Amino acid sequence: MAILSIIRRWHYRDHVSLREIAKRLGVSRNTVRRYIRAGTVLPTYPERQSPSKLDGFAAKLAEWLNTEAKRPRKQRRTLKQIHADLSALGFTGSYDRVAAFARRWRQEQQEHARTAGRGTFVPLTFALGEAFQFDWSEDWTVIMDALIYGP
Repeated sequence: MAILSIIRRWHYRDHVSLREIAKRLGVSRNTVRRYIRAGTVLPTYPERQSPSKLDGFAAKLAEWLNTEAKRPRKQRRTLKQIHADLSALGFTGSYDRVAAFARRWRQEQQEHARTAGRGTFVPLTFALGEAFQFDWSEDWTVIMDALIYGP
């Protein structure tokens, strides 16, 4: 991001040539030209798509985590046990991948719990005199006779 702002500043404000910018920064002229032509302030990169060994087992793992979350704490399987069960099904990945998936799954569940199921609050507003609210109660008071002296 810093290099992009330097390129834009030197090109538009200081009128430095593309070749000179590339030489000063140690990057290709094509890179400098691409940043200038893009006209964006922040560079954009394609989202990285890398296959994981867990991809084929993600649905099964999510199902197991959901089942385990509903069990009492003392009866739940640990992630090491779940990893061993996945390995028995043919999973060749590491325990760390399973733990990372479980962390992300739990975080998503917490986000879902915070946003869903709370109901919707609709404040009730009424015009004056349109609706009334009464609190029916019974109170007792003792009134003492007082002597009043008059003129």
